This record gives sequence, structure tokens and C-alpha cells, in this order.
Amino acid sequence: MKYVIGIDLGTSSVKALLMNELGEACGEASKSYPLIHKQAGYSEQAPEDWVKQTTEVLKELIARFEGNAEDIVGISFSGQMHGLVLLDEDHEVLRPAILWNDTRTTRQCEEIYETAGKERILSITKNPALEGFTLPKLLWVKEHEREMFEKAAVFMLPKDYVRFKMTGAIHSEYSDVAGTLLLDVPNKKWSKEICEIFGIKESLCPPLLESHGFAGTLTAEFAGSTGLSAETKVFAGGADNACGAIGANILKEGATLCSIGTSGVILSYEAEKNLDFGGAVHYFNHGKEDAFYTMGVTLSAGHSLSWFKEQFAKEETMEQLLAGVEDIPPGANGLLFAPYLSGERTPHPDAKIRASFIGVDATHTRAHFARAVMEGITFSLNETIEIFRDKGKQIDTIVSIGGGAKNQAWLQMQADIFSARIVTLNREQGPALGAAMLAAYGAGLFASLEECANVFTSYKDEYVPNPENVEYYRKLYALYQKVYPQTRGICEGLMEFR
Repeated sequence: MKYVIGIDLGTSSVKALLMNELGEACGEASKSYPLIHKQAGYSEQAPEDWVKQTTEVLKELIARFEGNAEDIVGISFSGQMHGLVLLDEDHEVLRPAILWNDTRTTRQCEEIYETAGKERILSITKNPALEGFTLPKLLWVKEHEREMFEKAAVFMLPKDYVRFKMTGAIHSEYSDVAGTLLLDVPNKKWSKEICEIFGIKESLCPPLLESHGFAGTLTAEFAGSTGLSAETKVFAGGADNACGAIGANILKEGATLCSIGTSGVILSYEAEKNLDFGGAVHYFNHGKEDAFYTMGVTLSAGHSLSWFKEQFAKEETMEQLLAGVEDIPPGANGLLFAPYLSGERTPHPDAKIRASFIGVDATHTRAHFARAVMEGITFSLNETIEIFRDKGKQIDTIVSIGGGAKNQAWLQMQADIFSARIVTLNREQGPALGAAMLAAYGAGLFASLEECANVFTSYKDEYVPNPENVEYYRKLYALYQKVYPQTRGICEGLMEFR
């Protein structure tokens, strides 16, 4: 029996998942690490914390493994996107990593558009300039830490730095660097034009591999510290969303994913490299070779529900909070929620907009409010689906994962609001599963990712749209879409009273 390991390097913790060639999970371990918040808007981490805790989870995984370490034939990665790690000529870390959720770079995003023009940026990178992306972080360091910038020999993304410490080889891969704003996404190469415009040395950009590409074997030192064999092959891996899509078998035209965690994501497979969404959604290289995906994001999806629970049912479980929502009819008796607790991303890139309940009256119970929150989150995600459909994409089946797949009423709600068949996975392992699949494919256990997905993934439950509810939600959704333009100015005004 052959085995592979998928490592998911998240924002708060790292998870390692051991899978055998039959697609069975044989072990997992996770370790957390701290965030560094020096001031409002700053979010950083120490790259060595990632390496230390990755070493620990692998050591724990191997200690519990009853087979031979030599039977583990491959390791690959999923990683948090956009984070900036700067290394000097000796490949030593120059400063803490600036993470995806760091928002200090608003001025740099404005500078990117002022200098290069929004249309040119979109034509090359297929994505708008957002604070989370890597180029704005590089420009911030260039402006505020000039000496540090001049010392930098190469930049890396989080998972790529961990892989470098495991193998001694520096690489990145297309699905992750698609979120740097430095990649010519359609043509899969670093953009010389963008580097020249912003004074970024091309040598600062690491060599690129396919996500299943071979990056090297483990160093003797790293193998010895974990119990793994030094002959274990290491493969490039993918961005967290790309790996989540692989793990949900989003590998062919029309395949679409709904993932509800703290934020919410609608992600759809794309075979075409030159579709133009005008920056309304993200357009990234997939972890599958020569494929792409489009993606819209709701910033406060699951967070809206966890916030509601924390404020109004702190001592209860989520199951207790949601008990009875299935008995509340669609529309929550005229109660509407807009889930803008932390601003919004798609289709409204607006950091100042805030959430609201509209239509509250004395008949509304806590169950009405809970259902309204769920509906509001789903309406927000539907805005991305509408963008896709307006471009001619056919979306009739959606794989639902995360918190939104744990409640039957919410799954039916998704089917009705999205007007699509909703399916769930038999085993949901998140991005770590996609990383393990990249290792299995890279190691030659399967001839393709699709063949691997047929073994590693399968579907469980199915929810089909209720025609009456679809029509009702269509009318309510039209009202939901009026909330943002009607409340935007009010929310900006209320900021002055904080």
C-alpha cells in the first residue's frame, strides 16, 4: 500500500492528512501558531513558526503510522494565499510575513491603478488590485522599509517557504502566484511589464512549477526530525481555494463549489483563459494543469452566523441555535439580513459597508432572525452565481462544503436560492485532501487528477430546488439587491460616530 500526505498551511494552524492509495484517510494532526497584530490593519506571522509546527504535525503523524515510512511516496501542500515572505541572498527571512488579511496597503492599491491603469492590470492579471494581494505588500515594503526591500533576493508565498525548508529548493506554482498581481495569468508567466512599471526585479520572483510538479526530496535533516524517509518526493501544491476545489472534484466545465466558512466562496471551473469578467470576480490558475477557476467571496458568511450565536445564544451549540429554522417559511416572515459585518468583497469591494436587519417587527422570534441570517448569507453568495450566469456559464449542480453543508435546512435553502441541484461530499477533508491528491497524482499513483478524484471523492446527499420556493426567493432576492445602494451612504456617515 502506498501513502501520500497533504499539508494545509492555514492562517491559524497547519494540518497534515495521511491518505492511502484507496482514498482512505489514515491519520491527521494539526498544530496552531500565533498571529502578530502590531497595530490596526496589520496581520503578520513568523515563517519559522510555520516550519516548526509543520515539523511537529508530521512527527506526530509518523509516530502514529503503523506502516513503513518508505511507503509514503509523496507530500504536497495547500496554503493560505497572498502572504509575503522576503528572503535575502543567504535565504534568511528578512521580516515577518505580511498575510492575506493585512489591510495596510490601500494607498499602494490606488498607486497601482494610478501608475499602470486599472484596465491594463486587469488584462494581464485578470484580477483587481486588492489590499490582500502580494504586489501591494511589496510596494509597501519598498516605500516604508526601503533597506529591507533592497536586501531582498527573492519573495515567497507561505506554503512555498515551508516547502523550501523541507527540500532546500526554491519554487512557487501557478495557482498561488495567480494571487500576487505579478503573474500574467492567461499565459502562465511572471509579467515583465508589471515588474518594470513598479521597479520589481524579475529575480525577486521564484521559478514556477505546475501544482503536481516535482520540487525535490526531503533534506536529511528534515527527514530525520520527522521520521519520514529522505527519499520522500515533495510536490509543489496549490493555493487553498484551488486545493479545496480539487478535493471537491471541481475539475471539469460547469463544476461549481459553494464553501461556507468564516468567509464564503463560490468557485467555478474554467477551461477558457481569456474570459473577461472585468474584475467582478477573481480569475485564478487552477491546481489542475492549464485550467482556471473564477471565484467570488462573501467576507462575513459563516462569521455572520457565529457572530449572531455569540451575541444571542452564547451558551448554546450551533445545532441548538438553528433548531426550528426549518419550520420558519422562506423569507423569515418579512425579515431581511445583509451580511456586511466586515464590509463586502463580491460584488461590492467596499470596506465601509455594514450589516443590517430590515423589516423587524414584534412577531419575529430568534428562529426568524437565525433564518434571515442564513438567507442573507446565501443571497450574497448568489450574487456571484448571477455574475457567472450573466456571462453564459451554465450552473446546474453545486458541491456544498463547510458550515453550510452541515444543516439540511440550509442546504435546501441553497438549492432554492441558487436554483441548482446541491450535493454534499461523503468525506469532507478540506484543502488538505486536494493537497494529498496532488501528491498522489505527482507520484504517479494516478494518470490524472480526474482519475484520482474518482477514488478520493464521492457524493452523499442531494437537494433539488423547490419551484415554489425558487420563485419566492427570486422576488426577495431582488429586494436584497437594493439594500447595498440604499444603505451605503448611511453606513459611511455612521462611521463618523464611532
